[in-house]
Amino acid sequence: MKIDLTDTNSSKINAALIDARRAIGTATVGMVLTLVIVTDEGSAYDALKAASDASREHPSRILAVIKRPGRSPRARAEARLDAEVRVGSDSGTGETVVLRLHGELAAHAQSVVLPLLLPDAPVVVWWPENAPKSPSEDPLGALAQRRITDAVTAENPVTQLAARADSYAPGDTDLAWTRITPWRSMLAAALDQRHVAVESASVEGESYNPSTELLALWLAERLKIKVERTVSEGPGITAVRMHTADGDVCLDRPDGLLAKLSMPGQPDRMVALKRRETSELIAEELRRLDPDLIYASAVRYGVDNLHSQSSTSEVVDPPANKPAAKPAAKKATASSSRTQK
Repeated sequence: MKIDLTDTNSSKINAALIDARRAIGTATVGMVLTLVIVTDEGSAYDALKAASDASREHPSRILAVIKRPGRSPRARAEARLDAEVRVGSDSGTGETVVLRLHGELAAHAQSVVLPLLLPDAPVVVWWPENAPKSPSEDPLGALAQRRITDAVTAENPVTQLAARADSYAPGDTDLAWTRITPWRSMLAAALDQRHVAVESASVEGESYNPSTELLALWLAERLKIKVERTVSEGPGITAVRMHTADGDVCLDRPDGLLAKLSMPGQPDRMVALKRRETSELIAEELRRLDPDLIYASAVRYGVDNLHSQSSTSEVVDPPANKPAAKPAAKKATASSSRTQK
């Protein structure tokens, strides 16, 4: 069911939600959180589709905030709110409100969103593109327990990681980090099978791929070793090699679908390591709403060593005579890298 509201306000939108639920016989008791998507017209369709698919695992109220400040002085001077309410089959298992903020209202999105949040439920804000420099200080980000960005959409994705490290606040995360969860799980499981000291490692992936950088930083921070960053043609991350006295532990994925795990003294094994859709990444992040300390320690560790994209390889060394980013993060082990997701 869809309801279009032109030149409206938050009170009328709430009334429309109640009327729509009554019309189709649904209630709000099954919704577990409010997901606020801050996007533009160009990215709205893909973002809403991903959020709708993720709502099948996490029934939620989805608020899509589309800012349209206007180009002419007259358009910028007006303030108007248009909304589209979707309930039922048009909105996955929750309900969706698309908010278009015109003119000066675009600068006060939090005043529109606040009355529409589910009471006593967590709030997650997601920027599919054009995330603010400091998500926790953004007016909408300040309303949320979790704030999700995506460094891969930035003009310089790797440099964006340095900005994420500088502005990190508990509750921040990035989909570039979420993309490497299967890699981290597989590598941690491999080391649990062979209790050997890793002397060094190398991570191979596309040059403009922040997930490759985060995986290299995670290995360097967790294992306190040198990690060589090698550029490949992709797709995404293509291989990780951990060098030990007994031989190399290698996880090789050349096609983005299937990986081969090689370990000394054991036969090679093929493991599923498919590149995941955005909806799967969002669903994973919504499973845990507590601060991700492992992400914090990884993104902060060795940020000064992030290389320029023109180089073909880079060694991420543990910073000399520098303490770890946070004492709490030092207590974690490689196998605790949120593999319980």
